[in-house]
Amino acid sequence: MSEEKKPQNEPAKKPVANPQERVPPRPPKVASVTAVGKGPGKPQVRRHYRSVPFARIYVNCSFNNTLVTITDEKGGAIAWSTSGSNGFRGTKKGTPFAAQITASKACSKAADYGVRQAQIFVSGPGPGRETAIRAIAASGIRVVSIKDVTGIPHNGCRPPKARRV
Repeated sequence: MSEEKKPQNEPAKKPVANPQERVPPRPPKVASVTAVGKGPGKPQVRRHYRSVPFARIYVNCSFNNTLVTITDEKGGAIAWSTSGSNGFRGTKKGTPFAAQITASKACSKAADYGVRQAQIFVSGPGPGRETAIRAIAASGIRVVSIKDVTGIPHNGCRPPKARRV
């Protein structure tokens, strides 16, 4: 009677090296973080907006797209917007209307930071240059200066060889 018999229908249990492996690990508790991040498991802390009364606005207009970046005086980006991120696809990204919507969206994001005055730096030969500047002025930001910073080649690339006809 000293020997105990195991029931035959019960499977044999494996010995567990670490007794804590039986319980699934809990995620660490983090205080005052809200899940704002994109994707699972990427929590981010909500932003505390700082006051930036004077900003620089960089408008990059190519034939295919328009990018508007608003920075503080040191060059740290506050807000940005592109024609593609505003729902325009293909050839519509390079239109003046897309540039207008892009500039107004970027200015509305910058309004959270209290931007009231700005210098505008325009780059590129695209069709939305003037429209973007008008949209910035219409959004309530006082335009202090407008500067064209489009790169000019100093005898840049070698031209293709002459065509023989």
